[in-house]
Amino acid sequence: MVRSVTLREAWAGEADCRNCSLRASVLFAGLAEQDFDRIHDPIDQFELKPGTPLYQTGEIGDYMFTVRSGSLKLVQYLPEGSQRIVRIARGTDVLGLEALLGNAYQHDAVALAPTEICRFPTRVVKALSKDNPSLHEELMQRWQRALNEADAWLTELSTGSARQRVARLLLRLVRDRESSECQLFGREDMGAMLGITTETASRTIASFKRESLIVESRPNRFLLDIPNLRRIAED
Repeated sequence: MVRSVTLREAWAGEADCRNCSLRASVLFAGLAEQDFDRIHDPIDQFELKPGTPLYQTGEIGDYMFTVRSGSLKLVQYLPEGSQRIVRIARGTDVLGLEALLGNAYQHDAVALAPTEICRFPTRVVKALSKDNPSLHEELMQRWQRALNEADAWLTELSTGSARQRVARLLLRLVRDRESSECQLFGREDMGAMLGITTETASRTIASFKRESLIVESRPNRFLLDIPNLRRIAED
């Protein structure tokens, strides 16, 4: 179900937006009170079930998105029809930045877990960024962050042995988190993230479980042995 709030409400921390990535990510934190006099488009809040697409490759980019909670995979398809997951978007990430250039979306964005999304019109961000240097700078920083993340996926998760790749992925999932607990993705998705087969991903995860490198704490939630996983990742 889609629920709409005004940009003013989101900026002020009202309408359940105190923990929203729109506010926490300071994407709109630099707006001035008078900026709202020119904005009448609402921000839509909604949830996606796992497997539900947020947008697809080639669609016109009329909206940008922030992830309140959960995660999505960004997928590109190879000529023979196989898929490659090029990045994972999680809380506070901004999606659809390519729409600022008038481009269509460059990936399929599909929910990996129950995910909360905020959607706002691209034209609003374009209009605001023209007159607000702090918002423009924040958008450029987010663009650079997305590029850095894509580069990291290419260099860290597409090279080395399967054990190294899986270990690096697990470490990235808990990076900058207070807990070493993470949720594992399906083995097919994991293979598509790392450029390995589904069978290899399954065997590697099974081996990590036997070695107690990952220990299930609750259904599909695992505590990581970070020091030993880091040793494998860096070998």
